[in-house]
Amino acid sequence: MRVLFAGGGTGGHLFPALAIAEEIMALEKESRIEFVGTRYGIEYRMRNKLGYPLTLIAMRGLARTISLSLVMFPIRLLVAVIQSVRICSRFKPDVVVGTGGYVAGPVIIAAALKKIPRALQEQNSYPGLVTRKLASKTNVVFTAYRKAEEYLPANITHRRLGNPIRRSLTYGNREAALEKFGLKKDRTTILVLGGSQGARRINEAVLASLDSLDDTMQLLWQCGKRDYTEVAARADKKDFVVSLFPFSDEMDLVYAAADVAVARAGALTIAELTACGIPAVLVPYPHATADHQTHNASEVVAAGAAEIIPDAELDNIRLLDRAVQIIRSGRLPSMREAARRLGRPQAAADIAREIIQLAHTKGETSGTGHQSRTD
Repeated sequence: MRVLFAGGGTGGHLFPALAIAEEIMALEKESRIEFVGTRYGIEYRMRNKLGYPLTLIAMRGLARTISLSLVMFPIRLLVAVIQSVRICSRFKPDVVVGTGGYVAGPVIIAAALKKIPRALQEQNSYPGLVTRKLASKTNVVFTAYRKAEEYLPANITHRRLGNPIRRSLTYGNREAALEKFGLKKDRTTILVLGGSQGARRINEAVLASLDSLDDTMQLLWQCGKRDYTEVAARADKKDFVVSLFPFSDEMDLVYAAADVAVARAGALTIAELTACGIPAVLVPYPHATADHQTHNASEVVAAGAAEIIPDAELDNIRLLDRAVQIIRSGRLPSMREAARRLGRPQAAADIAREIIQLAHTKGETSGTGHQSRTD
């Protein structure tokens, strides 16, 4: 079986594809998998670590303002579609899977032209441009949020199976994690996440509220490469246990050490936190398209697994106070259970099985069908 993945630009699009690919290889060990990306995305920077061949196409995102780049977009898209058709002709995939980002668009279009079965996986509560425009050209759209389905055409097939994450993220050993990060066993660990680049607003708000902690608590803080030196200098002056790291390839250990998290509300972050059963204080990124991070967070709050703080309020509150209040209120166990109920660590495997089934379909596929939901 041959599977062609197209998704990237950011880790939020690439990592779900890698999680699905891992499960496909576990189920169909003789499968061949290739990725399509661009030289501008994280997939190119990680090309030596992907574990799969990567072919590049000349695609760029759609500019949001009047510019030469916007004028050139139709030509760039046409070139990328032609390149994608050639890739499909060479690799002869049994199924094409798009996981978002502008690179997925031309590859899904090429698969439709060549009548290859195709699927999209949408991570967010507000679907990205590729999903909104091309959902009707696919055989199935995999969603994680009920809200996302409101933006999809009425006559398409969709499956709500959750966001795919690597199962290994849930297997971290807490004792090994605490030792690795120099944390104490008898303290409650607050994990601060700002994404691979860090989140300056969250970093500043945490620095301003470090004295909210008492001697029963400690911080495990992913502050990003950009802010690491400054944060390290300022946090070092505080008399608390604070373990800093700019970025980690061992997120299973990061999550194993955490009792509660403070984080942005990206779809992948939420999927990982809930799968690991970690309650959270979520601060949605205010400039996300259609404010989708607030919609993402709202579903977690409604389930009882998180609290939400608007980014605009960070200047007027002490951010760590909210995490401390959760700890002192005794709500951690109930929020942990709520997170586990919401989490779907099996999502990647469920999606992989559906993709394998789609790959084994023969003949022309229309890309439309009945509505279907899986809760």
